[in-house]
Amino acid sequence: MMKSIRRSRRAATAVALGSVLVLTATACGDDGSGSAGDKGDEGSGKGTITFWDNNGGVRTDIWKQVIADFEKKYPDIKVEYVGIPAASAQSKYDTAIQGGGLPDVGGVGTAMLAAVAVQGALEPLDDRVAKSSLNGRLNDGLLAISKSAGGGDDLYQVPTSANNGTLWYRTDLFEQAGLDAPTTWSKFYDAADKLTDQGKNRFGFTIRGGEGAIAPALDAVYGQTGITSFWKGDRTTVNDPRNVAALEKYVALYKKVTPAADVNNDFTKMVAQWDSGTIGMLSHNLGSYQDHLKALGDGKFRGIPNPTLEDGTRVQVSNPVDGLSLFKSSKNKAAAWKFIEFALSHEENSKFNESAGQVPANTDAAGDAWIQRAEPTKLAAEALNGTGTKIVQLPYYLPDWNTISKADNEPNFQKLLLGKMSAKDFLDTLADQLDKAQADWKQNH
Repeated sequence: MMKSIRRSRRAATAVALGSVLVLTATACGDDGSGSAGDKGDEGSGKGTITFWDNNGGVRTDIWKQVIADFEKKYPDIKVEYVGIPAASAQSKYDTAIQGGGLPDVGGVGTAMLAAVAVQGALEPLDDRVAKSSLNGRLNDGLLAISKSAGGGDDLYQVPTSANNGTLWYRTDLFEQAGLDAPTTWSKFYDAADKLTDQGKNRFGFTIRGGEGAIAPALDAVYGQTGITSFWKGDRTTVNDPRNVAALEKYVALYKKVTPAADVNNDFTKMVAQWDSGTIGMLSHNLGSYQDHLKALGDGKFRGIPNPTLEDGTRVQVSNPVDGLSLFKSSKNKAAAWKFIEFALSHEENSKFNESAGQVPANTDAAGDAWIQRAEPTKLAAEALNGTGTKIVQLPYYLPDWNTISKADNEPNFQKLLLGKMSAKDFLDTLADQLDKAQADWKQNH
């Protein structure tokens, strides 16, 4: 299945898309949905549009608030909400692109943007943004990331939020143990060791071993080595010997200072485990702030940017940018664009990101008072814009990036944690796949 999807992404030719369109034309109907290759229509600007939330369950409540606000302002437009769990969003889009039934608007993060865009499913948005109320009100840096992730030529995603790797730690446990905040990697490893007492079911850290494990592992690796570029020429730096050594040190934490259950934990299980237990540290991102606040209460935890090198230099991998895309097959692009424009307005983008705990893309919203009150978000924004921060740009533009960093290597990461694979073999395998994907990409650009 994965191989066939990958081949279709690489091909992405008009002939292939035309064939799919012929096969699925009858499935499109008049509901505004379609398949890649269907050019769609501007429509009346009224009626019903379908919105796919690519983080369904986690963001459902806040999106329903935004939709309610939108329908109040535009009573002649109805938004049908469809929540899709993050883990299955990529396959859901792939299936709809090939078989019909795409939404009018969908949440498409930068990690999957290239894979969707290369199949011809998305509408370019540069002109729409330029002619809208959003012009000049969106963060230039996030727009650049969105454009790069889509292939670099056109804007296929309007960014809604910036995330950042965050080290959450229990301030109460650190104070009891007389430990400094884990602001450097040496302090992180020291705290992980000293806060562990397995006999009392106390652990210094929880490591992500299940779905979504690769990006935080790469963040820890590059953060420790200080290597600042993902590529050296046309070959990745992922398996640089320094990165191999850093990964060995990081995965050695498993079961020594972490729960054994971590090998299967995705972010929801990991966050729930940290919130309900006595674990010192958790590496996640800004998105779990509200969960921690609800479970632990204010004053018992902090969220800081990932540790720095001893000299204060911060090296981190780029985090996916969340955003909204307009699907080319939509039969009501005018109404769909109104929804995107509304969701990115000052008030709505601020409301959404306060709930998500992320940095708003709307520059007016970025100055709102809640960001000053939400220390993790404030610190993340400062780190993202700080002169001492070096960001390793992950290759979101590769159509195969999402497959390589998830389905192809998450099982290998579990083998690595369980001692059935070496750090060198893991990174060499990852590097080989990335180098081939980069070569394919360059051949077509």
